[in-house]
Amino acid sequence: MHWTRETLQKVLSLSPRDLGMELVYDVCHNIGKFEEHLVEGKRKNIFVHRKGATRAFPAHHPLLPSIYQSVGQPVLVPGDMGTNSYIMVGTELAMKESWGSTCHGAGRVLSRSKANKVARGRELEKELEEKGIFILTKGRRTIAEEMPEAYKDINEVVGIVEKAGLSRKVAKLRPLGVIKG
Repeated sequence: MHWTRETLQKVLSLSPRDLGMELVYDVCHNIGKFEEHLVEGKRKNIFVHRKGATRAFPAHHPLLPSIYQSVGQPVLVPGDMGTNSYIMVGTELAMKESWGSTCHGAGRVLSRSKANKVARGRELEKELEEKGIFILTKGRRTIAEEMPEAYKDINEVVGIVEKAGLSRKVAKLRPLGVIKG
């Protein structure tokens, strides 16, 4: 967030206050943490490794910051460069079924090398612009590796996660711009 704010401040010549950018939530994914969970009816301190996943704690969970105690943990589920992203919230069922875990994105369908092969000869920047999405990146390879076809359908993934009760949809977001490092 800091670097994004700093970059936009330089490019747009606006103060941080004028930008109106504030951190809403900061959460890790693809990590391991010691947490207390119910295992075979007993409370145990276990090491939870979330690979391709993030926390989805329900309202009133003791590890949630006070601002989220009444609603539950925000779950940020990014789509790809050309699709929606979602904000979801953790549930009680996630605590029982997945130790408070849920998806943190759609997941890849194509490896990075396969995506580069599929993208050869295409004007990906133009394809995204035609959808009203503008991209700023260091190089074409990054765009190819992250192109929309490289990922599963985010709407389908979020629908399945919600139907399974691991998290609940709160907001659907549409990308206006993409910044890739």
